[in-house]
Amino acid sequence: MQPSTEAGAAGLAAILAEPQRAVVALDFDGTLSPIVADPSEAYVHPDAVPTLARLAPHLAGVAVITGRPVESALELAGFAGVTGLERLTILGHYGAERWDAATGELRTPPPHPGVLALREELPAIVAGAPDGVRIEDKGAALAVHTRRTANPDAVLHALEPELLSAAERLGLAVEPGRFVLELRPPGTDKGDALRAYLAERDAASVLYAGDDLGDIAAFDAVAQWRKDGNPGLLVCAAPTTGEAPVTALASRADLIVQGPEGVVALLGSLAERF
Repeated sequence: MQPSTEAGAAGLAAILAEPQRAVVALDFDGTLSPIVADPSEAYVHPDAVPTLARLAPHLAGVAVITGRPVESALELAGFAGVTGLERLTILGHYGAERWDAATGELRTPPPHPGVLALREELPAIVAGAPDGVRIEDKGAALAVHTRRTANPDAVLHALEPELLSAAERLGLAVEPGRFVLELRPPGTDKGDALRAYLAERDAASVLYAGDDLGDIAAFDAVAQWRKDGNPGLLVCAAPTTGEAPVTALASRADLIVQGPEGVVALLGSLAERF
């Protein structure tokens, strides 16, 4: 698995040369777990946890940066209490929540009033939508999924104006994805979360892997990191559902792999080098 760009090759070389100052940061859905119709059943790839447990002790840190609540990621992955994952941090809700494996401590923000109001309004907004539209309550955010409908793109496009209007009125940010719109508190994104984590770990290099539009902010953070003279590797996890990769990620990635299986294989190849 060789990067296709010079910058990516330099990032990989730096990680291999000085792993103790390298950070591996990963999205969850579509990157460690498959994209499924019901997000509550998006269990991680069966080899993901043991592979990370072999890799993580060699690194400055491993971060899972996800739009999910931390507790959801923990439930679907089984990260807690795994030997070798003491340097794992989960940054949930785009960094608003944090869980550290070393301490088991979970830090969560207070509820946003806009999310509380939207929780009451959202059923009426989607009431006339076709069968298959699903509301996902993430606690600190709400998402509307159309993947199960007969025409997911068209249904999402039809719902978008009213969802955007509600978000603006309630002071919420909108995070688009494949057949989903998420409405969440403003002020945090995966780029912010990644930048803070790199600084905290005094990292000298980084690998970031993601698959969807919510990962663009993290790709931007790594791009700026590289402009500042630091090596980094950008990985796009291509869908295994027959859909095309998100162009905004694939066009900028140094390496494209096939879904969670490809991500796990990449992490495993790194672990074998240490």
